[in-house]
Amino acid sequence: MKPFAYMAAADVQSAVNAAANVNGVNRTNAPDPSAVPLAPVQFLGGGTTLIDLMKLGVMQPTHLVDISRLNDPGLRTVQSNPEGLRIGALATMRQVADDATVKRDYPVLSQSLWLAASQQIRNMAFVGGNVLQRTRCSYFRDTSWACNKREPGSGCSALEGMNRWHAVLGSSEQCIASYPGDWATALVALDATVDTVGPSGPRSFRFADLHRLPGSTPHIETQLQPGELVTAFNVPAGPHTRRSLYLKVRDRESYEFALASAAVALQMDRTNGQLVRQVRIGLGGPVAVPWRAREAEALLIGKVLNEASATAAARAAFAGARTREHNAFRVPLGQQTLVRALLQAQQMEVAA
Repeated sequence: MKPFAYMAAADVQSAVNAAANVNGVNRTNAPDPSAVPLAPVQFLGGGTTLIDLMKLGVMQPTHLVDISRLNDPGLRTVQSNPEGLRIGALATMRQVADDATVKRDYPVLSQSLWLAASQQIRNMAFVGGNVLQRTRCSYFRDTSWACNKREPGSGCSALEGMNRWHAVLGSSEQCIASYPGDWATALVALDATVDTVGPSGPRSFRFADLHRLPGSTPHIETQLQPGELVTAFNVPAGPHTRRSLYLKVRDRESYEFALASAAVALQMDRTNGQLVRQVRIGLGGPVAVPWRAREAEALLIGKVLNEASATAAARAAFAGARTREHNAFRVPLGQQTLVRALLQAQQMEVAA
């Protein structure tokens, strides 16, 4: 690990100011993310991914700004009201997963966190850092291999290498790495928004817009500006959130990333319980970014939900898949996972 400067910030604004000073930006001249793709400063929260990547030499920040002890209580709470949820970015994975309101009214959020990581990591990791975790692609994490995400323009070793764990949706000829997270899949399904504070001040935008497709610039992973800090997630209430679930298929039952996963939320017709009024679908596993399957949703709205209609929707969800030598199996697996999730959500007992 290379030497770095360390500071512990007391509040959000001091953290943002410290990062902006290192990055050389100010409120009137905040750059586009592509202008500073490899910012020399990183925020340190739970640290469960960043420290590993620093030890491997994959990330080499010159400065760390510790945000783990920021004194704003709103950053650590889960608040509910008739409009929905507000979840502070420094709430832990365990705290959100075990929140009584989340478990009852937004079960897909709770389940996606309980199926992620180990108990020790859930106790330590913040949800804000969880959505920003970087790929588990072995070529990205081993600096002896070429990787456009780690070193722009060097090439993508996974294209012709072992690519069983790589993306079939959203990838490009420059990068086929998959996004590893679970909770982000549920957030994108429920139309969440994200709040941030940066050198240009606070802003709020759709969570679906946070992550950028790799395209020709896979090293630019989000739309966050250098020094911009995620502060909260907002999840709107709706008649579909209680009938929701997260289904994850993996090589082993514990502490493993998804081969395929689906976050599903349904509103069924009150008179005809087989008819879909609203549906939200997020896909995880073989995806370059948290993936919203809107084509599949469009096929189901107003239709009877059964195995045939769920299968048609699943096929639509993966219609744009691009496979490689070792990851083609993830298309039928992803389709089957989505069918199971839809039919299981339909059968849920939901209190009025």
